[in-house]
Amino acid sequence: MQETPFCLRVGHLLPYSMSDFNTTDFTNPSTFILLGIPGLEAAHVWISIPFCTMYAIAVLGNFTILFIVKTEPSLHGPMYYFLFMLAVTDLIISMTIMPKMLAIYWFSSREIYFSACLTQLYFLHCFSVMESGIFVAMAFDRYVAICHPLRHSTILTNSVVAKIGLAVLLRGGMLALPFPFLVRQWPYCKTNIIPQPYCAHMAVVKLACADTHASSYYGLFVVLCLIGLDVSFISLSYTQILRVIFSLPTKDARIKTFETCISHLCAIFVFYIPNLFFSFMYRFAQNVPLHLHILIANVYLLMPPMLNPIIYGVRTKQIRDRLLRLCTH
Repeated sequence: MQETPFCLRVGHLLPYSMSDFNTTDFTNPSTFILLGIPGLEAAHVWISIPFCTMYAIAVLGNFTILFIVKTEPSLHGPMYYFLFMLAVTDLIISMTIMPKMLAIYWFSSREIYFSACLTQLYFLHCFSVMESGIFVAMAFDRYVAICHPLRHSTILTNSVVAKIGLAVLLRGGMLALPFPFLVRQWPYCKTNIIPQPYCAHMAVVKLACADTHASSYYGLFVVLCLIGLDVSFISLSYTQILRVIFSLPTKDARIKTFETCISHLCAIFVFYIPNLFFSFMYRFAQNVPLHLHILIANVYLLMPPMLNPIIYGVRTKQIRDRLLRLCTH
């Protein structure tokens, strides 16, 4: 049973065959070789330019969000605390993969130690699960703010927000923890070549010369946790939110209330829609070249960290005004 690539950042399976690469006979390698984008090695320097730009925007944008939320007292509320958590998560995800990816593109530094590969794999999947959990927490915040506005400050107190953040962190850490342990237990005797620029669960498991169904089943379980639980909860929250919005007496009130949800909805679409696109491409576009699959996967990993601070910076008046004041001074 193969793991679906729908949740790419949690345990994806790129459609390649190891017969496409040279193999050697050995057992349990101490290092892996990350190829970057196979077939486009000559263009790695040029390919690095847009990825480096996206990385710079992601780092600058998320640090700006962190600074503004921390220094602006009017933003010390549940919605902005969750935004603070989202910015931290996006920073860690981008910093987990991009330094090594740029080293491959610029300096052909393709070797990665087995332990470093496991660490990268764990952080990538852990904080990806956390990001999905933060979107659920944000959906709950919007539900309480719109459906129970008089009780918002009593329901989402600072201690409750801290507990939600801790629950999101523990869930991400616990769900991702089996990934490196599963990878570590398999023997590797096919090849140590990973045909992409970072370590991901199924990309490494595909190199094992053993029955790896346990890894596939667990990856599928994590995907179902995200898709089945998180998306369902977000959908349920917005069903209740829309019911309240449509019951408001005036059009202006409906528009004004809905506008408070637009940033969150845009961030959700940026996070989940590319997964759908990649899933359909994987299933129905089998003739798409491997390098195109990998390029799309790389872009998807960097899109949310890059776009989230832009979405919230443009759409949130308090953040926009504070940023303008900073630029003015």
